[in-house]
Amino acid sequence: MDKLMMNGMQFYGFHGVFPEENKLGQRYQVDVELHLPLREAGTRDNMEATVNYAEAYELIKAIVEQKAFKLIEALAECIASELLRTYTSINEVTVRVLKPHPPVAIFFDGVQVEIHRKRA
Repeated sequence: MDKLMMNGMQFYGFHGVFPEENKLGQRYQVDVELHLPLREAGTRDNMEATVNYAEAYELIKAIVEQKAFKLIEALAECIASELLRTYTSINEVTVRVLKPHPPVAIFFDGVQVEIHRKRA
């Protein structure tokens, strides 16, 4: 299956289990891989045969910046579900959410979840 990938999208959101996270917020990084047939888009140079990544970006941005989740797992699940619901040409989606500064007393590059969902 062909892929359309959107990597390194950064948004400011208010997700977490601690009240401070919900109040102060932080930056999140989101990557998505959209699995869909792209032959027609490639051979006919036709926007109608693909996913408009600018529109998909706005959908993802609205989820990350306007909703609040305790877990980044729930955030990733919501993004995957909405992409599959909105774009019927997508057969599968992989979503990665990176929380670069979790409020824990250990030093690392952040915590990331990756989920992969298929159309039922």
